[in-house]
Amino acid sequence: QVQVVESGGGLVQPGGSLRLSCSASGIIFRFSAMAWYRQAPGKQRELVASISSSGSTNYADSVKGRFTISRDNPKNTVYLQMDSLKPEDTAVYYCDAGYTGRYWGQGTQVTVSS
Repeated sequence: QVQVVESGGGLVQPGGSLRLSCSASGIIFRFSAMAWYRQAPGKQRELVASISSSGSTNYADSVKGRFTISRDNPKNTVYLQMDSLKPEDTAVYYCDAGYTGRYWGQGTQVTVSS
C-alpha cells in the first residue's frame, strides 16, 4: 500500500516562506524520483519541481530561484522550500511519489495573501 502525505501548507503573507513536506511509504524511496505539482483555482495542474533518485533537480520557470526541492532518504521525505512567496503561488500543492502519476497525496493548501 502506497501512502503519500503532504504537510506544511498554510496562510502566509507575500514575501514570506513555507516549507512543505511529503512523506511516502510503500515505495523504495531511495530509488524513486519525486515531484511537486500545484493546482490553482480555475487553472490546470502544473509541475513545480522534481528531483531524481540521484538528486538532480528541475524547476518551473515561475518558481526558479525562489523554491528548492530536496530529499532526505532516511526519512522517506521530500521537501519544497518556498521563499519570496507571491499571491500567484496560491494553490493546492501535491506530491507525486515516484513521479509516475500513480501515487498522490491529498494535497496541502498554500495561500499567499495580505
